[in-house]
Amino acid sequence: MKFKVDENTCIGCGACEAICNEVFEISDDGFAVAKDEKITDEEVKEKAVSAMEGCPTDAIHEEKEKKDEK
Repeated sequence: MKFKVDENTCIGCGACEAICNEVFEISDDGFAVAKDEKITDEEVKEKAVSAMEGCPTDAIHEEKEKKDEK
C-alpha cells in the first residue's frame, strides 16, 4: 500500500503528518508529501488510512499497485 498527496489540493495543514508521521511529512515548500515506500505494517496502514480519511481537502489518495509490485 502506498499513498500520494495531490499538491494542487493540499493546503499544508499538517493533519496527515500529525496522524501518521511514518508516511506523511510537510515538505520545505509547506505542503504534505507521502514518503515513497510501500507500507506493510498493519498499524501504520490503519493510521495512514485515518490520515487520508481525515484530510480536509481530500488531497490524499491510495496509489494503485502496479501488477509487478505485488
